[in-house]
Parts: sequence; structure tokens; C-alpha cells
Amino acid sequence: MKKITGILMAITLMATIEAKAQSAWLQKVKNKANEAIDNKLNKKDGETKKSKGFESPVQTSSDFVRGSRLIFEENFSAYPAGTSAKTFKTNGAAAVATVKDQSGKWLVLQNQSTYKLAKQIIYPKHFTVEFDVLATADQVKDISPMYFGFSTDNSAREYTSGEGAYVELQYYDGDAIVIGSNNPQKYTNTTFDLASAINQPMHVSISVNGEMMTVYINNTKLADTQMFTPTAAKNFYITAPFEYHNGSKVLVSNIKIYGFGA
Repeated sequence: MKKITGILMAITLMATIEAKAQSAWLQKVKNKANEAIDNKLNKKDGETKKSKGFESPVQTSSDFVRGSRLIFEENFSAYPAGTSAKTFKTNGAAAVATVKDQSGKWLVLQNQSTYKLAKQIIYPKHFTVEFDVLATADQVKDISPMYFGFSTDNSAREYTSGEGAYVELQYYDGDAIVIGSNNPQKYTNTTFDLASAINQPMHVSISVNGEMMTVYINNTKLADTQMFTPTAAKNFYITAPFEYHNGSKVLVSNIKIYGFGA
């Protein structure tokens, strides 16, 4: 009798464990389904899917202050169109071009190419970087994301994206920008109307002060947060879109790096 009672208790215990496991599994499935529904609704509302991190509020007024001491400047005026810029190194091509209805000369960002300064710079604690981006396309979704920021080394032997502290312009989404860092790990979603910015120069301004980085596009502040560790090395880079479609391309020019103080 005791043996039968023990067996019945064991069966009851197994049934209880199975019921709890099934309940937990069903709850997990329910959570996944709710998440999928929320993402779908967000997409319908024109929002960018947030996989991690948080959304950064956009400030429409700029408090950007340029550094007082010029460290580096390049507008490619010294290079005939069709030649290669020597001030940048890349795993691809660094061809200089002129653009119809646009003044000056531009560095064409070859797809799947990363660009870094040919001469390594020792950056001061507080400095600024500015440059113009010209994305030419029939429609913004013809361009894959491009990146720019600061990596821990100055090698340009291979294509890299989202390296170090970076800004990702997600052209194919129309208005999505990601500002992130690998160390410390940070991922911030924000928005800017990239669709309206194609076929005309878009000005980028970055201020770095120690561990902090502030990012502006066309005088709109997109982020002001810690992006570096105290001892992090900083090497400016620009990474081209992985793909172009229908004759689209991205070019950059008027690159200026300024420091503060003597």
C-alpha cells in the first residue's frame, strides 16, 4: 500500500512540474507574440524597431563650439578629379570627384570600404571634427547604412562597421540613426530626416571632450553622452555603405579637425 501511495505521489509531483514548465513555456510564447505585435505596430506608425538601448531625444538648437586650433583640414581641392586622395588610406579606392550643381571636390566612398587618415593624429582631450556628407540617389532606400566615428586603431586593411564609438546613418530606413559604443557598451536610437537630406550636403559636427561625445547633424543635436573609456585611443574613420543601388553613392568633403588650447 505504501508503495502504491509513493508511486501516486511521484506521478502527482511529475504532473505538477510538467504543468509549471508548460505554463512557463506558454508565457514565454505569449511574451514573444506580444513583442512581435508591438514591433509590427511600431513599424506601421513609422517608428524604428528598437532591439536594444534607448531612444535619444532630438534637440533642434545647436550649441556646437568649434575648437580654436586647426589640427587637420582636407577639402580635396589639391587633387584633380579622378585621382586618389593621399591624405586617406582605405581597403578600397579613394577617388576624388566633382558633383554636378555642387561646389568643390569630394571623396567618393566606394562600397565596402573604410577610410582613415593616412597620417595618425594624436588627439587632445578636447577636440572637434566636422565634415560634409553628400548622398546622391533617386530614393533614400537605395543606400545601405554608412558609419563614422573613432576606432581604437588606425588600420584600414579591411571593411569595418560599428567600430569603437560610432554613428550609423541608416539610409534605407529613411530617418533612423544609431549612435553606439563598443566600450562602454552603449546603443542609442534616434531619428533624423535622411530622406530629405539626400542630393544636398549634410553637415556633421562632433565634439569630443574626454569620455564624452556630442553629435550634431545640420545643427541638430542627436546625442551627448559618454562614448569612451578614460584611456581609449581615438582614430577618426568613415565607413562607406556596404551596397549602393540604382547609381546611388555617398561622398564626403570639407573635413576639419580642431583642438582646444595651445
